This record gives sequence, C-alpha cells and structure tokens, in this order.
Amino acid sequence: MSAPTVTSNDIILTGDRTTGPLHLGHFVGSLQNRVRLQDVCKQYLLLADAQALTDNMGNIAKVRDNVIQVALDYLAVGIDPAKSTIFIQSLVPELTELFSYYLNLVTVARLERNPTIKDEIKLRGFERDIPAGFMTYPVAQAADITAFKATVVPVGADQIPMIEQTNEVVRKFNASVEAEILVECRALVPENGSRLPGIDGKAKMSKSLGNSLTLGASADEISKAVKMMYTDPNHLRVADPGQVEGNVVFTYLDVFDTDIEKVAEFKAHYQRGGLGDSVIKRYLEERLQALLEPIRTRREALAADPAAVMEILRQGTDKAREQTAATLDAVKRAMGIVYF
Repeated sequence: MSAPTVTSNDIILTGDRTTGPLHLGHFVGSLQNRVRLQDVCKQYLLLADAQALTDNMGNIAKVRDNVIQVALDYLAVGIDPAKSTIFIQSLVPELTELFSYYLNLVTVARLERNPTIKDEIKLRGFERDIPAGFMTYPVAQAADITAFKATVVPVGADQIPMIEQTNEVVRKFNASVEAEILVECRALVPENGSRLPGIDGKAKMSKSLGNSLTLGASADEISKAVKMMYTDPNHLRVADPGQVEGNVVFTYLDVFDTDIEKVAEFKAHYQRGGLGDSVIKRYLEERLQALLEPIRTRREALAADPAAVMEILRQGTDKAREQTAATLDAVKRAMGIVYF
C-alpha cells in the first residue's frame, strides 16, 4: 500500500455497493487489505445499499437481496465482525441527515466538475438524464466518511476526486461554524494503482460486464472462466513465440502465484515459443482452485444460517449508529440547531 501508512490511531471507512456478490477484483483490490487492516486500527465496513439505489431504483430487489451476499463474502474472506464493524447504510438515518446539511455546502457546478462522477455518468449513458441522487453521491459519501470521523479511506486512483471533495465539505463546514468539528481524511491507494483485469482482457473486472469470477464460484465455474481467459490472439501454435504483456493468464499468475521464479520461467518459455496456452491455464486454474475453495466452503457454511449473518449486521448497524449519532449531535450543536 502507498504512503502514508496506517497506524492504530486511524479510523477506516470503506465498503461496497450491494449490486452483486464480490469477485476476485474486489479480493485483490480491497478485501485482502481489509483483513490485514482490521488488526491495525478501527475499521467500519459499509454495505452501501442506499448508494446502490441511486442508479438501481428500477431493480430494488437486486440491491436488497445482495446485502447478505456481500456480507457473506466479507465474512468468508476473513473479515471478523469482532474487529470490523459491518453495517447497512440505509439503516443509519444519521447519514441521510448529515447529507442534507452538506448539500448546502456544494454547488451543482462543482458536482458536475467531479472527474469520477463525469466518468461514471458517461459509463452509464445518462447524458442529461442523471438521477439527482447519483449526481450528489460525492456529498453522500462525505456524510458517510465524516460521520465516523474516518481518517483513512481506501480507494482506487480513480476515486481520489471523491476524497478531495469530501475534504472540501469538511473545510467549508468547519469554516461556517468557526470550529473544528469534522475531520479531514486521506486516500489510501494500492501501490500499483491498478485493478485486476477481467477474464476477457478488459481493463476492469466488473459484475456488470460479465467478465468476473466471484469469490463463491464453484470448481466448474473456475475451470470454465480460466478456459475463457484472454491470452495472446497471435499465439496460434504452441511453437510460436507468445506475448506476455496484456495476457490475462500471466497477469493473474503475477498476482496469485507466490512462486515468482516458476512464473518467470513460464514467461520466458512462452516468449521464445514451445509453451501452449492450455499448459499455463491449467497451472493457473490449480492456483485459483486452491485460493477459492476454502473461501467457498466458509461462504456456504455461513449461508446455511442467514439469521446468524443478519444478527451480525444488526449488531454492527447498532454500533455504527452510536458513532454517527454522536457526530450528528456535534454537527447540530455547532450549527446551533439543537432547540430543546
């Protein structure tokens, strides 16, 4: 991870939209670090169902049903509810109230200039038919972050503008009440700044693009996904020299195989010719099967008792509300709108 480092004094807020089960891209990009960081400092994990609804009001069931699916993924990879507070965003009304106050600190023009929002609008093809909730998401995120007094927010490089806008809200609010009530945060970006590519070679593994491999994938699904992986389209015969750059199989081996020397040997052999795609795919499949089998097993065991999982979320949400209520009270007192 990149500097600055995380210390025991830090508070982390992170989470995921509940639009589907999590995949290998999430595992590499965030989940591994969350498991590590929960032993370093206080960590809040947000099941962002309210945020997911900003562009999914036409399919509310998908958002609602995936709350428990994402929670299962969290628990299956090793996130410990005794160390990390897992909560449901929509059940913390203090976030919505803070959001309503913060909206008065941000102009429409500023929201339209946010590079992350501009990219997401283009990706979804909204043009000018942009849901207001989606456009104002940076303000809602500012409410989420500041409600927990988070000092660190793990994000991809493309999300840095969101953190910058959160800190703008913090500074404007503190200036308006002439007191240091809210806390600024810093982005924590993976060192390589990149995401795991999709199995089709696209730059991003995504549920919506259908090029992902979920953490709960069966052995057959893993095998099928590896067989479909993009390699070198010009590597038509085993004897032909092959291209390693942009070859998804080798990208995954760099990430998931700890035997660096073995991977280096594979690359050299592939580049000079004489190594077939089926050989390296079979090798990669063995690595992925070994990685995902225990996660899948834990996930299936947890899924057998959904009531227990929901109890974890209830307790986490109650704990989250204690913190957000304290922040909201401080904000309202600073504004002078505590009347009774």
